[in-house]
Amino acid sequence: MAPRTIILIPPSEGKAPGGEGPPWEPGSSSFPELDRDRAAVLKALGRSHPARSAPTNRAIERYTGVLYRELDAASLRGVARRRLDRNVVIASGLWGLVVPTDVIPDYKLKMGSRLDPLGKLSTWWRPRVTAALAPRVQGAVVWDLLPNEHAAALYWPDLAPRTRISVQFLDANGRTVSHWNKLLKGSIVRWLVESGATDPGALLDLDHPQGYVLDEASSTFAPGRAELVLRERR
Repeated sequence: MAPRTIILIPPSEGKAPGGEGPPWEPGSSSFPELDRDRAAVLKALGRSHPARSAPTNRAIERYTGVLYRELDAASLRGVARRRLDRNVVIASGLWGLVVPTDVIPDYKLKMGSRLDPLGKLSTWWRPRVTAALAPRVQGAVVWDLLPNEHAAALYWPDLAPRTRISVQFLDANGRTVSHWNKLLKGSIVRWLVESGATDPGALLDLDHPQGYVLDEASSTFAPGRAELVLRERR
């Protein structure tokens, strides 16, 4: 039996406005153990903050940034869409963790923000998010596609995945790709949910739409940890 797969991704600053669902309330999201913490963040934002009363929409439709546009969830069908809804977990400065089907309002709050009296959100969320995520990732293959700002909200020594996989993109000259990083990760997420791949070596068969290939010589494969390098094809 193939191991469970978890794909960790960030939210996006770009968000679709409006929504057709009622305002967020405890009990309406996955990871309900975080509801008290979500309420604490909303309280710190103040009674007049629009996230407290704004209409909601599914997270996968709310987030509209580069990664999400490249993922193009609306065009996924059948098993690929089910994998997306089941396997993707989004780390959020306001909600801690959400899944694609969770309904959330339009909001602006970065994981790296400081919010009185809570302090820096990534630090405040770390024990809470780690504890909530631990049962889901135990024994799973985890594709960790989080940027540093959101990765700071997880304490990996307290998590026990079967394998944690991270991905780095290099251009043809060996320089780290930063400007297109989100777009490239969106392509990886789409490939993961379409292919159902769990073995990091399966990236050898990836026909990356932006022309990146797995550089085996620069990648590291160890029990429980894989750090993959995808290099731009010359």
